[in-house]
Amino acid sequence: MNSIIESLLTNDKDLPLYLKEFRIKEIIQELTLYILSKSDFFNYAAFYGGTALRIFYKLDRFSEDLDFSLKNKINDFNIEKYSKHLRSEFNSLGLSFNIELKEKNNESSIKSAFLKANTKELIFTFFDIQENLSNKQTTKIKLELDVNPPKYATFDTKYLLKPLPFSICLYDMPSLFAGKIHAILCRLWKERVKGRDLYDYVFYLSNNIKPNVKHLNERLIDSNFISRNDKFDEKIMKELLLSHFKTVDISSTKKDITPFITNSDKIAIWSNDFFMKITNDYFK
Repeated sequence: MNSIIESLLTNDKDLPLYLKEFRIKEIIQELTLYILSKSDFFNYAAFYGGTALRIFYKLDRFSEDLDFSLKNKINDFNIEKYSKHLRSEFNSLGLSFNIELKEKNNESSIKSAFLKANTKELIFTFFDIQENLSNKQTTKIKLELDVNPPKYATFDTKYLLKPLPFSICLYDMPSLFAGKIHAILCRLWKERVKGRDLYDYVFYLSNNIKPNVKHLNERLIDSNFISRNDKFDEKIMKELLLSHFKTVDISSTKKDITPFITNSDKIAIWSNDFFMKITNDYFK
C-alpha cells in the first residue's frame, strides 16, 4: 500500500463494512484536499460546507460532497485543469479514478465534477480484504465549485498534518454558518428536507457561533429568496428560521440524517418545538 494512503488509515482496520465505505469516502476527500493544495487552487478558491465542518471543526457526522467557492468571481475559471491534476495524482497513488465534469445550464454558477471508482477495488486497496460486493458498485464523491460567489464571505487558513502537512483556505465559522442557514431556508423553499442541515445547525449553536449575516443576505438575494430592496438583519433571519421550523417535517429530517451518524440518541429530542425554542433562545 502507498505510504500516503496508509498514513490516513489509523485505527480503521476493524470497522464494519458500511463504516469502511464511509471511511474510504472520507480518505478520498482528504486526499483530494491534499492534492488540490499542491496546485494553485486555493489561491482562488475556498472550501466550505458540511465536509469542511467535519474535517476542520470535528462535526460528528459523515458527509458526502466537497463544496468549494471562488473567493471572487472568475468567468473563465478552468476547473478541467484541476480535474486533470487530480486524476494524475490519484493515479500516482495507485488509485484508478474516473473524473467526470458535469455541465449545468448556462444560468447556473455551479460547476460540478464527480470522482468515481470501483468500491470493491478501493476496499481491497485500502484494507487488503475481499468483500462480497458487486463489481459494478461505485464509490462516488461530488465536487462543486461556485464560480460566481455571493459577496462578503470571510476566510481562514487551516492546516492538516496528514498525509503530509498542508494548508488550505476555507470559509471561517460565521460564513460557514451563514451558508448553512441559507441551505435550511432555501432547501425547504425548493421542497427539499435535509436532516443534515438541522444537525449542523445544532452544532453551530452548541459551539456558540454567530452567522455572517451580511454574507447570508447576499446568498438569499442570489437565490431570489429575498430581493435587494428587502430589509434584512438578524431579527428578520430569526423570524424566517422560526417560520421554517414551525412547519418542517421532523420525521423526514430524522430519516435523512440517520445514515450519517452513529449515535441516534442525539436526534431523539428533535421536534418542531425543540428547534423553535433553541432558535428563540439563541438569537435574542
